Amino acid sequence: MRVSKDNARHYNWGNSCDGWVLCSSHDLMIIQERMPPGAVEHRHQHQVARQFFYVLAGELVMELDGIRHTIPAMSGIEVPPGINHQARNDSDADVHFLVASSPTTRGDRVDV
Repeated sequence: MRVSKDNARHYNWGNSCDGWVLCSSHDLMIIQERMPPGAVEHRHQHQVARQFFYVLAGELVMELDGIRHTIPAMSGIEVPPGINHQARNDSDADVHFLVASSPTTRGDRVDV
């Protein structure tokens, strides 16, 4: 079945952020997300899941163990398990990105 944010399950998180679940199974989760300007997620880590963030539009700042990485559109960054990380939008425009997690992050998040 074809899937897009138009027909995917939608949820809100953080301060006015959006997520659309494009694929969800026990071994893989893919979510499309939107963060408005100034949005910041809680710093956390995953014990088992490996993640890859791929920016579709805008500019994402990803902090990995205290080091900030600026990720422009059409590029991405991997977050291995056990690494403290925090996504943020320090720009004045929305950032749209995909998050692929393997296995799923359900029940695997630890806020730090």
